[in-house]
Amino acid sequence: MQSDPRKPSSSATPAKAQPPRRFVFVLVPNFTLLSFAAAIECLRIANRMAEKPLYEWSVIGDSEDVIACSAGSRFQLDGPLGELSRDDTVLVCGGIEIQKAATKKVMNWLRREARRGLKMGGLCTASYVLARAGLLDGKRATIHWENHDSFAEEFSEVTLTKSVFTVDGNRMTTAGGTSSIDLMLNIIAQDHDEKLANAVADQLIYSSIRTDQDTQRLSVPTRIGVRHPKLSQVIQMMEGNIEEPISPATLARDAGMSTRQLERLFRRYLSRSPKRYYMELRLQKARNLLMQTDMTVINVALACGFSSPSHFSKCYRAHYNTTPYRERGSHSSRLSV
Repeated sequence: MQSDPRKPSSSATPAKAQPPRRFVFVLVPNFTLLSFAAAIECLRIANRMAEKPLYEWSVIGDSEDVIACSAGSRFQLDGPLGELSRDDTVLVCGGIEIQKAATKKVMNWLRREARRGLKMGGLCTASYVLARAGLLDGKRATIHWENHDSFAEEFSEVTLTKSVFTVDGNRMTTAGGTSSIDLMLNIIAQDHDEKLANAVADQLIYSSIRTDQDTQRLSVPTRIGVRHPKLSQVIQMMEGNIEEPISPATLARDAGMSTRQLERLFRRYLSRSPKRYYMELRLQKARNLLMQTDMTVINVALACGFSSPSHFSKCYRAHYNTTPYRERGSHSSRLSV
């Protein structure tokens, strides 16, 4: 797939035209179509707005010639994983079952091209592949919020943020979805100017351009559909203390209320007790770790604030109608197919 920008008129051609910046998109199996399409459309529209080829791109991957995204649509690749120009920028496009995509061949290729000085980025969950290859060590990075817990557990040498995108030196990462737009608009503004980036955003009908200071998830009040400051404060404390849960009495005290008031607040707005809500948060994190990491069930239990595997298993079965061991086994069998 190659860009097809309008050719600039002779009067608009500079005396020493800069060659187009080239992006190489690496598609892995089950990549997220939205993240890839959002990035590539920004480049296409930038060329159209500038009326000259500012950017060009190619699409490669570790397969014969065709690769499928998570939605099932299939894409023709321009070529295999080969040696690139040192001026190229590599963007790996991730999606679901990203652990399976971190093959030895892909990681060795990424390491080799990184040693040659290429700029590299990961869209959506592809931060995992870059981290597995050791290319994010000592760097700031982000990843889709659903993979945040498992990534943090596995890659302690990476400074993980909750930003929509990060740029740290010659490494770039995004959280997935439309965050690819924000990263590419940032790149276009840096390469050229904000006027062009804003023109691209207008074409995309993208009215709220985010920076690397913006977080990827909705605020607590928006997520739970309730705007109550003390309730939001307590939930934020819960979300930030999964491994070592805080007692309801302490949560209530820190929020400036009694334990009974805290109970009434949760019953009124969330139809469950604070203890139940906290347990659901912990079990949700546990399920993510079971599905996305190779951590033992015992270590998952400890990471989610359970003092014993038996208590963890009992709570997990009550909530998900299966045991942590069976959950791990069924997921492993799906990945091996």
